[in-house]
Amino acid sequence: MNPDSNPLGYTLEEFDRLYNARASVPDCLPFLKEYADYSAQARERVGGSLGVAYGSHPDEILDIFPASAAGAPVYFFIHGGYWRALASSDSQFMAPAFHAAGATVVAVNYSLAPQVSLEHIVDQCRRALAWTHANIAQYNGDPARIHVSGSSAGGHLTGMLLAGGWHAAYGVPAKVVQSASPISGLFDLRPLVGTHINSWINLDADSALRLSPSAALPEAGCPILVAWGEHETSEFKRQSRDYLQEWRGLGFTGTGLEVPGVNHFNILMQLRDPQSALAQATFRLMGL
Repeated sequence: MNPDSNPLGYTLEEFDRLYNARASVPDCLPFLKEYADYSAQARERVGGSLGVAYGSHPDEILDIFPASAAGAPVYFFIHGGYWRALASSDSQFMAPAFHAAGATVVAVNYSLAPQVSLEHIVDQCRRALAWTHANIAQYNGDPARIHVSGSSAGGHLTGMLLAGGWHAAYGVPAKVVQSASPISGLFDLRPLVGTHINSWINLDADSALRLSPSAALPEAGCPILVAWGEHETSEFKRQSRDYLQEWRGLGFTGTGLEVPGVNHFNILMQLRDPQSALAQATFRLMGL
């Protein structure tokens, strides 16, 4: 990781603005409504197993849309919401497109901050992935072909599943993630300390570093696609570009994609369109 988490010398007020995703659009609520509405449509169009438990807490559930044939690649999606909002029920909108392409789709639910810590959320996502690896064959998925994806906070959590050093404790192989596509993610959490965001994730310098994907890159990396929208803030763009550069710097395969004409919220609607550049690039990584 670049030791300087503030390479452009921003003030705290500027960081607060540049990491305020909701303020980057006039009104984010219509986009959030789209997530819910299109996810409801997806549940009607694609038969799924909803509320499958991966742990003992009521929040620890997966919504699974099995592929039509066995041995399918798995699209494991982690929702955003700055770790404090949304749910798996808002995160199924891509299921029809990915199911039609031949994938099993898994939407992950987790507990939200500030009721739980970010470390707890990371643990939940790792346990969800471990459960998926052990059980996804029952839903026509191939445990050797798991593609992890997520947006915003989900992009950060995707990075924490790509991180090294955690696998043995969860009983999964080091290469449990076959490929990944973090979207509009956060990979260095140190700039968030002192911003309004920290009022619900409660990081200090040590925990921000420990929970930064850029600080925990693996010894062997899978192919990844790092994507962001044209109308993201400069810091969200920088975070994605820096992470991709660090990934490639270790000799791992990585591709960047700036999606034109979209913002931090509506970039995800590209996943509903199987012909979009984002969906097509993801399909290629998954072997679809």
